[in-house]
Amino acid sequence: MKATVLVRPKEGILDPQGQAIEQSLRKLGFDVAQARIGRVVDVEVDAASADEARAKVEEMCRQLLANPLIESYEIELHS
Repeated sequence: MKATVLVRPKEGILDPQGQAIEQSLRKLGFDVAQARIGRVVDVEVDAASADEARAKVEEMCRQLLANPLIESYEIELHS
């Protein structure tokens, strides 16, 4: 099963890249309230069920893919 993990800084955590993008967009005339920079991780997991796949990807996030102190993550499963 394939999974996509979106990792981004938690609200309130300094995001200098996001701030730079936000300022640049405003200078270009775009009315943006906020910009945040994150990363996308695509993984393929051997699992018998969607629940098992989600559990494995959750563990990957806790151990390596995200820093739980400063980042949040979302998992999307694809068949």
